[in-house]
Amino acid sequence: MADNLAQARHDLAVANRIVAHEGIIDAFGHVSMRHPTKPDRYLISRSRSPEVVEAADIYEYTLDSEPLTPLPQGIRGYGELVIHGEIYKARPDVNAVAHHHSMAFLPFCNSGEALLPLYHMGAQIGEKVPFWDSRDEFGDTCLLVLKPEEGASLARALGPYWLVLMRRHGATVAGKNLIELVFRSIYSVRNAELQLTCKAQGQPLSPLTPGEAKMAWDRNLEPRPQARAWEYWSTRLKKAGEYPPGAPKARAKAAPVRGTKRKKR
Repeated sequence: MADNLAQARHDLAVANRIVAHEGIIDAFGHVSMRHPTKPDRYLISRSRSPEVVEAADIYEYTLDSEPLTPLPQGIRGYGELVIHGEIYKARPDVNAVAHHHSMAFLPFCNSGEALLPLYHMGAQIGEKVPFWDSRDEFGDTCLLVLKPEEGASLARALGPYWLVLMRRHGATVAGKNLIELVFRSIYSVRNAELQLTCKAQGQPLSPLTPGEAKMAWDRNLEPRPQARAWEYWSTRLKKAGEYPPGAPKARAKAAPVRGTKRKKR
């Protein structure tokens, strides 16, 4: 388990830095993942900008968004932890969550205009992108999701879907695993950028049909494109000198036996 947890912490640090390096999350977003062996817990960084998160910054929380052990003196958690905990409670199939305020989404968060899949990678927004408006249940707030009941309300709005737009605020994204979450976080923003560009042309939009979107969704989430994308983003981090330190050492593999010949079948 120790190896799994160390790898999970490292992968989560990489994910944080990828979404920051790719321009999706700024100083105030956050990324989490469900504990690799204990589904009643999740992992998330202490309150730091995702661009600088390291494995040592990542702590365990209960699904009530309480730290498993008291945080060290001077260390604080994110204010909106309940976004993560309440979604993990409501959705056993979700194993990674991100919250961000990408400028590509904010026009839709303000106007309420539907986000549509406009190219094959944009199919990752899912069959529907619901909206959540904090005013509906809570009236005037500071817009941050700080109370368990607010997080639970957001989780209900997400429902069975994978992306929810938060009116006048930002977006929350879910994934079945960490790589899928990063993939969806990046390409949903790229799709929103495309929608804004197409609207600026003044021509009618041509979104994917439901059949096209379903087939593109399935294809994009196959292991090969997922691994290819993760390798690409990780390499970009390394080239930029932003890859997090402390990667767990890979277990040594048995050396192949040399000088033997395969038997003919």
